[in-house]
Amino acid sequence: MKTLLKLEELALFGLGIYLFSLLGFEWWWFLALILTPDIGMLGYAFGNKAGAWGYNLFHHTGVAIAIYLAGVYLDNQIVMLTGIILFSHSRMDRFAGYGLKYEQGFKFTHLGNLDKQPEK
Repeated sequence: MKTLLKLEELALFGLGIYLFSLLGFEWWWFLALILTPDIGMLGYAFGNKAGAWGYNLFHHTGVAIAIYLAGVYLDNQIVMLTGIILFSHSRMDRFAGYGLKYEQGFKFTHLGNLDKQPEK
């Protein structure tokens, strides 16, 4: 992935950290929850189609923002936290080169084939 795209994802990850800092939770909550969206990978136990669907649901930026905004509307910090964790995790994954999945399998992403990542 190009350096500019990685820097963009890193900046957005920073935004997620900032939004988390506005909530009333201790910092250890962020660290404890940041990997929980990977539960979406459990869908791969039921095949590539279910796996891609589950993974993409938990890693889609629009879903994360919608959940966060629902939390703002409802004035519910747990819902806002959920959106922030989904957003931050997906930014972290994009920074690492993991994109949304195609139904062909886990290694096929919108950012390219994980087996054939371009040289840095």
